Amino acid sequence: MQASNLIPVLDPNPLPAPYWLLKLLLLVTFMLHIVAMNFMLGGAVLALTAKWSAQSKEHGKRVFFDVAKKLPVLLPATITLGIAPLLFLQVLYGQFFYTSSIVMAWPWFLVLVLLTVAYYGFYYVSFRSGHDSHRVGGVMLVSTLLVVLVGFAFSNNITLSQTPVRWAAKYFARPSGWNLNLTEPTLIPRFLHFMVAAIAVGGLMLVFMALANWKRDNEYARQLLQFGGKAFMYATMAQFVVGPVFLFTLPRDLRMMYMGDNPLATALLLVGIAGGIAALVVMSGALRSGNIRAAAFTVPAIIAVVIASMTVMRDLLRDAYLQPYFHPGQFTVKTQWAVLPLFLALFVAGVVLWLVMMRRYGLLGGREKVSEPAAKAVVSD
Repeated sequence: MQASNLIPVLDPNPLPAPYWLLKLLLLVTFMLHIVAMNFMLGGAVLALTAKWSAQSKEHGKRVFFDVAKKLPVLLPATITLGIAPLLFLQVLYGQFFYTSSIVMAWPWFLVLVLLTVAYYGFYYVSFRSGHDSHRVGGVMLVSTLLVVLVGFAFSNNITLSQTPVRWAAKYFARPSGWNLNLTEPTLIPRFLHFMVAAIAVGGLMLVFMALANWKRDNEYARQLLQFGGKAFMYATMAQFVVGPVFLFTLPRDLRMMYMGDNPLATALLLVGIAGGIAALVVMSGALRSGNIRAAAFTVPAIIAVVIASMTVMRDLLRDAYLQPYFHPGQFTVKTQWAVLPLFLALFVAGVVLWLVMMRRYGLLGGREKVSEPAAKAVVSD
């Protein structure tokens, strides 16, 4: 059965805004979502690492509980900021995304269950601040692993939505919906690419927390800077291994798109590589000199450019995968001028409010309340 025969017909309803605007909003909202997700997942991984690290045990406990108290906010922020790109994805690529979601129905449905359980776990740990027990660490570990499973489900769905030729075999093999896209060669490298990036950006979150504590508790802030900065560097260096593996698992015609066949894709790849190297150099110098401003301002600015370039590269790859089936010119457009300006104004206001909240919460360099574990002795096992 040909893949084109399995793809649902295009939704006859016209787009409520120009295609280019919806695509731009998809990319911008995805970037916001991915930053929140990286803070949440990378922060959780590093908090566990700090708690169970043999070095600087007391500071490690404090890092663990300081990050733990932020996770019940970061997880819903991740979900909320993920709704918008998911909606834009459904508007533009619904023929593909809905079908892949049906093919892997049960794993996709379980995403809601896993997120709910992880959310309760993060809340439990945040409420147990100061109680250093194996149970607290275990609950945090379970919640973190559940979030990792959610990311794995997303990687399966996205890769499956881009390869309609796999739909029929998977559906008829398991019509019940217990399907994953495990035979896809790019699945694991793609998944690891996102997970390693989360640890790198999670390290930057710790750097922001160091900035928030710099004048109030300089010793602790320097510990945060060193730990977060080194985590960022190690994860970024790991990306120089994971990234090429991901690239070379792509089909040859798509791989060559980033190696000269498509000037834009090639330029974006070079920007990403150069940005990663530049961020490593700046962070290394900042850690040696204790320059918190370079670590908390210059490096994130560079990484913002890298994330933007990678987001566009990801979108180009999706369109290249779907090029035989997806043709934007087929959309009809009927711009809803009565509501579009209001939507855009509220969207910008919402982004600004989110940034203000993150800064107030000590995640973007704002002032942060001294945590209880720093003020009192942590209850040991």
